[in-house]
Amino acid sequence: MLAPRKDHRGWKTPSEASRILLVVVVLSVAYWAWPVTQGNVMMWIGTIMMVSTALLTVGWWFLSLAARGREPRNLTSSVGKVRSKK
Repeated sequence: MLAPRKDHRGWKTPSEASRILLVVVVLSVAYWAWPVTQGNVMMWIGTIMMVSTALLTVGWWFLSLAARGREPRNLTSSVGKVRSKK
């Protein structure tokens, strides 16, 4: 879950834990921010973006420390089967 994922180009993409963290943080902040912004949609969206950015930066940093030294895994089972067109 913490290992980076390798896509069809061989690039390391975020781990499953990073993807789950994104969804959890954005939904949690959205729920928290609605009463704080008193229903003002523009302030709500701005608050979600500002607070989520800060929380995700710290969370992804901790996840990168936990994932250090792990072997990348394929993003999907078909990644190894893709042939480059040349």
